[in-house]
Amino acid sequence: MKERFIENNIEYIPAEDGMYYPNLQLLEDNETRPIGLYGSLRKTYLKEYHPVLYMDLILSGTLTKHLADINEAALNRMDLIVKQIAEQQGITEQLKSSDWLKWLQAMNNIQASAREIVLSEIVYA
Repeated sequence: MKERFIENNIEYIPAEDGMYYPNLQLLEDNETRPIGLYGSLRKTYLKEYHPVLYMDLILSGTLTKHLADINEAALNRMDLIVKQIAEQQGITEQLKSSDWLKWLQAMNNIQASAREIVLSEIVYA
């Protein structure tokens, strides 16, 4: 039994069962940015509904970068949508100081709507 051999630019190494397996190594993912909530949701979505893309990102060493990019894009879009809807509905700091409960209810509704938009536009797209 050969120790190792190379065929078609792929190195093969022997295993205990007598078979030869390719000596594959994953590329390192040196991304240090956090993936956050939206990145985690994207990861789960890719695993379940797009396994080929998920494996491609893992094998190319870009999964963490992709997830961090998705998280940043989702957070930026969320901020923008919340500001636009609050402005459109007249939810201001003045309302916050005069009737904070009404302001809180309105902001919670706006954030829930913005979250649904972000999930459908960015995370689950």
